[in-house]
Amino acid sequence: MNKQVIKARDVMHEKHLELDGLATVSEALALMKADKADVVIVKKRDEHDAYGIVLLSDIAKKVLAKNRSAERVNIYEIMSKPVITLEPDLDVRYCARLFERFGLSNAPVVENGQVRGIVSYNELVFQGLCELADS
Repeated sequence: MNKQVIKARDVMHEKHLELDGLATVSEALALMKADKADVVIVKKRDEHDAYGIVLLSDIAKKVLAKNRSAERVNIYEIMSKPVITLEPDLDVRYCARLFERFGLSNAPVVENGQVRGIVSYNELVFQGLCELADS
């Protein structure tokens, strides 16, 4: 039996935002709105650092709900770090299990130390599951 494998690289969306941690939430929001993005990858400071991630839910919980100023909060203050990353060749079934096990909604796909794209439940379900159903 020949089992079709749909990989993270097959479903990821390559367009993503990467910002320096010193960017303000206000700056991040403006770029997120312009790019219709709901996630920002926070760049590494050096080769020994880890990537971070900021979701819209982080902004809602850590800035809006706490009545903090988006102009005065840097994204490094509200990011999750280190972020759990996906290998490009990881089967989407294992991506879904990883999301469930660790409570993720988005994860960057990292290859050779560089973020190549983002996978979310949207990509897993609408691209991964649909492709598996069609096979």
